[in-house]
Amino acid sequence: MEQLCFFPEAGQSKGIPKELFDYRAGLFSIEESDVFLKKFIKTVPWQQRVQKLYDKEVITPRLTAWFGELGTNYSESGKISDPLPWTKELQMIRERVELMAGIQFNSVLLNYYRDGSDSVAWHSDKEHLLGKRPVIASVSFGQVRSFDIRSKADHSEKYSIRLEHGSYLLMKSGLQEQWEHRIAKSTKPMRPRINLTFRIVTP
Repeated sequence: MEQLCFFPEAGQSKGIPKELFDYRAGLFSIEESDVFLKKFIKTVPWQQRVQKLYDKEVITPRLTAWFGELGTNYSESGKISDPLPWTKELQMIRERVELMAGIQFNSVLLNYYRDGSDSVAWHSDKEHLLGKRPVIASVSFGQVRSFDIRSKADHSEKYSIRLEHGSYLLMKSGLQEQWEHRIAKSTKPMRPRINLTFRIVTP
């Protein structure tokens, strides 16, 4: 059973490695973020996928959708997803994210966490299609959730970032090789949250 969040919910952890992360609250205003959250919940063709976990097939405890340029197919547990075409809203968000990151992204994975029961287990984004040292930019709308990070070499070395409504997080080169991250389940009532992770997929 997945562990509940063991980090404090008030404030960010101290000593978060700046060479691996860039976190900015309020990249999008509250008004913009509210509009995006409602729009995506209503209009995105969400799917609940099946993936392999410890040699068993399990239903992912969240909904997902994949958007991107032609040829940026997404592979998850050996299953290939063709990208949906960019929407006006996703293009708008991508442009602002690219200005902040100084990087051009060709695809985005959307995750919809409906309540505190939805989560993503410890993992690192190391799909071969993302290259050896991927850079991933993340934008969050809705409920504040803790983004937990731990060292692969020493699980006692851990941090937490509270991903706020309209916030931006850049996971820099080298992170996926040395660290794991997750969004833990919560026993507290949680409102909906949507997270966008912009990626560079090699066709």
